[in-house]
Amino acid sequence: MIALLVAGAFALAFTLLLMPAYIRLVHRLGWGQPIRVDGPTTHQIKRGTPTMGGLVFVLGAVGGYFLGHAIAPGTPVTASGLLVILMMVGTGAVGFLDDFTKTRRQQSLGLTGWQKVGGQVIVATVFAVLALMFRDSDSGLTPATAAISAIRDVHWLDLMRLGPVLGVALYLIWINLLTVSVSNAVNVTDGLDGLATGATILALSAYIFIGFFQFKQACHNVGAARGCFTVRDPLDLTIVSVALAGSLVGFLWWNASPARVFMGDTGSLGIGGTLGALAILTHTELLLIVIGGLYCIETGSVIIQRAYFKVTHGRRIFRMSPIHHHFELKGWEQVTITIRFWILAGLFMVIGVGLFYFGWLSS
Repeated sequence: MIALLVAGAFALAFTLLLMPAYIRLVHRLGWGQPIRVDGPTTHQIKRGTPTMGGLVFVLGAVGGYFLGHAIAPGTPVTASGLLVILMMVGTGAVGFLDDFTKTRRQQSLGLTGWQKVGGQVIVATVFAVLALMFRDSDSGLTPATAAISAIRDVHWLDLMRLGPVLGVALYLIWINLLTVSVSNAVNVTDGLDGLATGATILALSAYIFIGFFQFKQACHNVGAARGCFTVRDPLDLTIVSVALAGSLVGFLWWNASPARVFMGDTGSLGIGGTLGALAILTHTELLLIVIGGLYCIETGSVIIQRAYFKVTHGRRIFRMSPIHHHFELKGWEQVTITIRFWILAGLFMVIGVGLFYFGWLSS
């Protein structure tokens, strides 16, 4: 418990207190946010707002994680926790390259779409391979399994049943698909001041509950009790979740409307990769669709808009996608959209946690 409190408190204080100095530094370096020409005209006043704030909250989360372990030596650093950190930093680094390219060129396009996906695939592949290694000496568990999971592993969806070669190949494809989808979905959602930040805090709250509940109901804690969880290092996954959530709360102070700093792709890809890693290592991969329901709506609106535009040769369903821009063009205030979308994210979080809990009750 001490590790959880220290990790969250340090990460929050680090981001909250360091951000003003970072904003001043970014102003001097000229790392201002370029704005899409084809976006809502009301966004043009945000041109030049400091970006890449994800650098600060990722550092805060990583620092909080390690400080929590340093102050509470009874909770050792684990392979699972380090894998989530790897995904957070790795996908964040891809986003940083994209942000840096944008600010250097002073245009809203940085890396090409395939370059970004390529970077994410490299990070996800390294993560996937390592997640099948590092078997725990006591429980014999590895951080991840090759089974697709919902509330726990679905045994008839164990990809290894197809043989080791095909099974590993499909497992790598699945982990890459999940990682790229989630990280880009968060990136799409990050279009209004504080929107993605608040939604992610709520999604992480679900994983704080899930990780801690799995720790309390772990098979090595409660024996072979009915419904116990065979998840490696659930407490450490909770510590990572608390550290990032605390860091994002500190960031939200500066990112709330009117935002003084944006997270950039550094932040959105980083936290998207983290959510994907948490889903994989807590064996709740399909449940992430519910917990991150707002991300699915945002991304789905883009897919529907583009498909409908092509099929109808120029007609549109929404005034602009992602869907938060549609409501902007209908006259909704940005703060109103953000708060209502936070409410939706909260509802999805509650439904996701409820499904997880009732899945445990019925197991």
